[in-house]
Amino acid sequence: MTGILLFHHALGLTGGVHWLAGQLAAAGHEVHTPDLFAGRTFATLQDGVAHAEQDVGVDGILRRAEEAADTHPGATAYLGISLGAMPAYRLAQTRPTAQACIAVSAALPVDHFAPRWPENVALDLHLKSADPWGEEDLPVAWALAGEVAELYEYPGDQHLFTEHGHPDFDAAATDLVLARTLQTLEGVAG
Repeated sequence: MTGILLFHHALGLTGGVHWLAGQLAAAGHEVHTPDLFAGRTFATLQDGVAHAEQDVGVDGILRRAEEAADTHPGATAYLGISLGAMPAYRLAQTRPTAQACIAVSAALPVDHFAPRWPENVALDLHLKSADPWGEEDLPVAWALAGEVAELYEYPGDQHLFTEHGHPDFDAAATDLVLARTLQTLEGVAG
């Protein structure tokens, strides 16, 4: 069993994020879903991004993620969806107990929070090939693939493709994300 912090996307801590956490928990992992927006949820990505940028701020998001990691010190894997990838990367790069970072619908340069990616910390990137929100993420992901990251690219243009109940939801791709994530977690735990 691995302790996981699952960070939500710009819509907030939605039912779809809880559903994804439930899938990981059903596989035997301890999953925590910190609420980076303090109870706020949004109907559109644009509204959620505006809230993140104007009301919470990058520092606020990262501070809340650090607080969640302090509250759950047994978590060694960080999974972030879109906006949530930023705190997942940060924790994976700065926590000495980190074992894995899984980023869905986002990719950051490995030197975003530290000079290089930490040794022995798995980095998996799950991106849709034609995601309009991911135009900047794909080149970053391709540059990392085979070096420090495992890149999984899925056909389609849905950004929130793991968000159960959302129009972007792609069940087949989500099943692959879950299977690959479980495989990564098994590899770092064993």
